Amino acid sequence: MRVVILYRSMSEHRRPVEEFMHEFERRTGKAIETLDPDSREGTTFALTYDIVEYPTMLALSSEGQVQALWRGLPLPTLSEVSYYA
Repeated sequence: MRVVILYRSMSEHRRPVEEFMHEFERRTGKAIETLDPDSREGTTFALTYDIVEYPTMLALSSEGQVQALWRGLPLPTLSEVSYYA
């Protein structure tokens, strides 16, 4: 499985998202993939999965199917996300 978070690094959501990712990696030893919606890859990803709100976190299967989706703040709990990572 793959966990991806789409957020803008130059926004008011930056701090809570980066704190979440840091704590997640510290507790689980696994990293969450990040994408900027303003990048070419991020724009394509957002269009593919119909993402219009940031931050958005997705848990994807190896085939790219959405297993879980969290939009906006507050972010999900670490245990919710660790299940998919």
